[in-house]
Amino acid sequence: MAWYRAAVSAALFLFSSALSASAQDVTLSSPDGTVEITGNLLGFDGQFYRVDTQFGELTVDGSGVNCEGPGCPNLANFIAELTLSGSSTMAEVLLPALIEGFALRNDYQTRRNSLQNGNFEYLLLRGGSTPVARFTFLISSTDEGFADLLANEADVVMALREIRPEERRLARDAGLGDMTGSNRSRVLALDAMVPVVAPGNPVTSISVPELAKVFAGNIVNWQELGGPNAPISLHLPVAGSGLAQAVEDRLLAPAKLPLSQDLRRHDRSSGLARAVTTDPFAIGIASFAETGTARMLTLTGSCGFALAAGRRAIKTEDYPLTAPMFLYLPARRLPKVARDFLSYARGPAAQVVIRRVGFVDQAPEYIPVNAQGRRLANAIEAAGEEIDLSELQRLVALMGDMQRLTTSFRFETGSTRPDAQSRANITQLARAMEAGVYDTKRLIFVGFSDGEGAAAGNRKIAMKRAETVRDAVVEAAQTANFDHMQIEVEAFGEALPMACDDSDWGRQVNRRVEVWLH
Repeated sequence: MAWYRAAVSAALFLFSSALSASAQDVTLSSPDGTVEITGNLLGFDGQFYRVDTQFGELTVDGSGVNCEGPGCPNLANFIAELTLSGSSTMAEVLLPALIEGFALRNDYQTRRNSLQNGNFEYLLLRGGSTPVARFTFLISSTDEGFADLLANEADVVMALREIRPEERRLARDAGLGDMTGSNRSRVLALDAMVPVVAPGNPVTSISVPELAKVFAGNIVNWQELGGPNAPISLHLPVAGSGLAQAVEDRLLAPAKLPLSQDLRRHDRSSGLARAVTTDPFAIGIASFAETGTARMLTLTGSCGFALAAGRRAIKTEDYPLTAPMFLYLPARRLPKVARDFLSYARGPAAQVVIRRVGFVDQAPEYIPVNAQGRRLANAIEAAGEEIDLSELQRLVALMGDMQRLTTSFRFETGSTRPDAQSRANITQLARAMEAGVYDTKRLIFVGFSDGEGAAAGNRKIAMKRAETVRDAVVEAAQTANFDHMQIEVEAFGEALPMACDDSDWGRQVNRRVEVWLH
């Protein structure tokens, strides 16, 4: 199991560290010599030493101590180091593009050097020749990324899925903090899992339950999906990759179905898309950013609703198979250049870079009412005895002069806790409020529910969710001046469904809080 291998890797690392301690031994002493700390140097960020001592891991301010021993860094020629390990999808295009953007913005020059096993490094240079920082990329999989972090061989994990409970426990036990906290986990960009077929395949849509049955091996012929009488060949990214594991966690696990063993694996999502394109009877699940010339299938349901993957649908999580791209950081101090880069990666300039290289950025967009006709048509079509004309009229009257923000909020299954993408949205919206983006504006947090149960009860639940999200955003926006904006909550329960209520996935999509702006 991945977590077991990670734990073994961590143990081996500690053993090998003990063997090589002589090469990294340092002694930090106060100027008067009265205090000495001896141990194995784990890192130096230009300001602070991180030392593994007999008392545990200690962080010591370098300005107050002298360093002696073979492991002491050269302070005159200090180069900040940051090692990133994990997802090849993030390492190949996205992060290099962000490093180039960061360098341009801060008057650095860059140099990329190839390393062994397909890994590489980026050097940030001053004056074209003086290195000031080194970003080392260990390209593997999300599993390997977490293993490297636990083994102290990486500073940042690049992940195409959320951290799993066992990895979270191991990280906490290793002193890395709660990796799901807002300072430990951040969404870098957005992606989605999209079913793809060859351009000539006559099938154009598939329901999420059908897709799960296909990849579980329960549906094996295209005829069952309205296609030709031909066997279905399955394609997925390599085992251990974040996208492949997200398929198991997000698609198959809710349906309590195992993954079929009769499938072809691919090291790269781009290679998967190329293979599917040349096979008229293939279906694969690829990254939205790497579909190539393969054709994406629209997700549909028995009630007739259809959801296609697109930038706005992924931002709002209206598309049910979203896959945020995560950076996971340990609870330790990183070099200043690394902290500056991570701060840049959350800002508006980075969102432009993310979008230009083909991924979905997190910059909020505004959706006017005249671009929401399909949603309103669905609301009218799905209205039952408990959702009467007056409720729909109330909804339309409120929407009339407002725009929907793509910043939406959804919740973990069976929980009132916002999901990972929504937790990032809380931080993003709070930062925008602190910056005065919404001064003089009217913002309404609008709650919606699925259609299970009585409409009146669903409306109360939706209102509670809207209030919970509003309170979380207000708490996060500590320096915002709320006298300059008008914040309200509203709820319409099941009155505006996004998907069919006949599956867990559909109900999950329908349970949400939106932000409307005037």
